[in-house]
Amino acid sequence: MEVKFCNYRQYPIVLSCRGIIMNVKFLLVDALNLIRRVYAAQPGEDGPDRVEGAITATNQSLQRALREAQPTHALCVFDSKERGWRHRLFADYKAGRDPMPAVLEKGLKKFEESFLQSGVSSFTVAGEEADDVIATLASKVAAREDHAVILSTDKVFIQLLDDFISLHDHFNNRDLDSTYVVNKFGVTTGQFIDFLALAGDKTNNINGVPSVGPKTAARLLKEIGTLNDILAVAHTIPGKVGAAIYGHREDALLSRSLVSLQRDLSLGVNLKDFRFRGKTIQ
Repeated sequence: MEVKFCNYRQYPIVLSCRGIIMNVKFLLVDALNLIRRVYAAQPGEDGPDRVEGAITATNQSLQRALREAQPTHALCVFDSKERGWRHRLFADYKAGRDPMPAVLEKGLKKFEESFLQSGVSSFTVAGEEADDVIATLASKVAAREDHAVILSTDKVFIQLLDDFISLHDHFNNRDLDSTYVVNKFGVTTGQFIDFLALAGDKTNNINGVPSVGPKTAARLLKEIGTLNDILAVAHTIPGKVGAAIYGHREDALLSRSLVSLQRDLSLGVNLKDFRFRGKTIQ
């Protein structure tokens, strides 16, 4: 059977189970990415009323995502409250970020209850970031030649993109696909980890290599190849860029480790645990 892929709303995925053919699509929601952006857009000061408004608006956003994606499976994934392996590797990881408002953090359980009323469970793995949990689930789904749709504006997920994993920016209603990546960053999806290793990821306080910005990183990857290739010839690259790369090799390698998503976490769950059984509101 030939399976064709088109866009975010139309991904036929074939799963054979005891002779039955069914379409499978797994919607993976980066929960705090959704919640915090919706909360930030709510009017008024931090407080219970703003949280309640955000719960309503977030649930409406989730309902829209469910209508558009028409998933067979869905899950909202949250970060663990414990610091994980990236903080152990780099103590200043995410340093400088505005903390979550206390009233919002206190109300997260209400968001989970709202999601569950829509038929979508929430999931947290102790000591792990949602990014790595989502990457693991999406990769396991893709390995079965089923399709995963990640709902997030976090560009770190670009590294996962392939025929079976897509990334959707819910707020701008667009797929962050390979064309978007080339137009926005000047690199391919396969180069994106090395791109961030060089240019850094300021959102997470990952510095990359000093003097190497996004345009320079894209040019080097296009002209020379991978990060390893660039590091191997750094001493021959003229000017302050070459000197910076040569002198900050370890920073580049550390940055690459920090931006690389884990795809093989042991989660102890089964795809059937996240079957979507709710009804979307038209």
